[in-house]
Amino acid sequence: MNPDLNRLQPYPFEKLKALFQGVTPDARYKPIALQIGEPKHKTPEFIVRAMADNLSGLAAYPATAGMPELRRAIAAWMQRRYKLPAVNADTQVLPVNGSREALFALAQTVVDRTRNAGAVPVVVCPNPFYQIYEGAAILAGGEAYYVNTPASNGFAADYGQVPEAIWRRTQLLYVCSPGNPTGKVMGLGEWKRLFELADRYDFVIASDECYSELYFDEAKPPMGALQAAHELGRGDFRRIMMFSSLSKRSNVPGMRSGFVAGDAELIKAFLLYRTYHGSAMAPAVQSASIAAWQDEAHVLENRRLYVEKYRAVLPIVSKALKTAMPEGGFYLWAQTPGSDTDFARGLLGAYNVTVLPGSFLAREAHGMNPGAGFLRIALVAGLAECVEAAERIVRYAAGR
Repeated sequence: MNPDLNRLQPYPFEKLKALFQGVTPDARYKPIALQIGEPKHKTPEFIVRAMADNLSGLAAYPATAGMPELRRAIAAWMQRRYKLPAVNADTQVLPVNGSREALFALAQTVVDRTRNAGAVPVVVCPNPFYQIYEGAAILAGGEAYYVNTPASNGFAADYGQVPEAIWRRTQLLYVCSPGNPTGKVMGLGEWKRLFELADRYDFVIASDECYSELYFDEAKPPMGALQAAHELGRGDFRRIMMFSSLSKRSNVPGMRSGFVAGDAELIKAFLLYRTYHGSAMAPAVQSASIAAWQDEAHVLENRRLYVEKYRAVLPIVSKALKTAMPEGGFYLWAQTPGSDTDFARGLLGAYNVTVLPGSFLAREAHGMNPGAGFLRIALVAGLAECVEAAERIVRYAAGR
């Protein structure tokens, strides 16, 4: 058995299950689940139809590199969305089975255990973070180093706090913009700093952009890593791998469809790894993905629904918990009056609302757990349920 499996921590939802043991929710209240970042809006009918119309593709093995038509549709979307010049669909784009598995697999591809005289490789992660980053680092034979993104710094990472000795061992750095769970979006100055560090210390940047299409100002979509690279004169996208997904954008988490794009040499190595890993996307999913990437009307409607929920929920929750409109994503990152775990456990028992303690999304690092004292509230349920949950949260906070 791989001994590194023993180094993995329980997933946040396993911790949540343990936290809730012995809690009996008040049966007078209908359960409302806001703990998991799973989109609940209806999948657009044209995507469902495209999937059903292409089931004949099940009779053939798909290529790991995906259909040329899908790669071209993704490249064209990137050019429109990020105002990029021509993106090479053959060398700079690779379809993947959702961003989650690709974020994990990239570490297995790029981490070199023989580099730096065999010193343990470092993978830098934001903190709080998506737990896949940590697991990917450990199972690639490395160790995670956490850069806190606390409220005191506007939920931004301060890479100036990372010691020189850590940078010298760093081979991969994960970023997430808009951030999970804070919704923080990285600006051009932050990207410039990261690119300079990657050049100086020769590491790869893995930019997790699965929430990139959930934003609330149509005139100001979040900047992506490749867009920043282009604006800074890095047209070859060297050392950058961007990850995107249809799950949140198009409400198709069950399709497991996304892509990775960027540095052509890294894409080539990643494709080699994936060929052996057996990660080809099903042909019917590829056809439905083409349809999804070519349409923006459903994405506009999706954002409208989230804006509607934020406008209704934020003023209510703000009566009891300190929170603010995020720059992107579908979470409220709300500060609790005291322990986040006690609040979540008590809320479930008293009002049958499930939220995720922020401390479960972070690690103790540099003298603090930057998720402690916060709740991640996923506004994935319908408008009425989200409003009802917000009102229950306020009543619970008032009665504590």
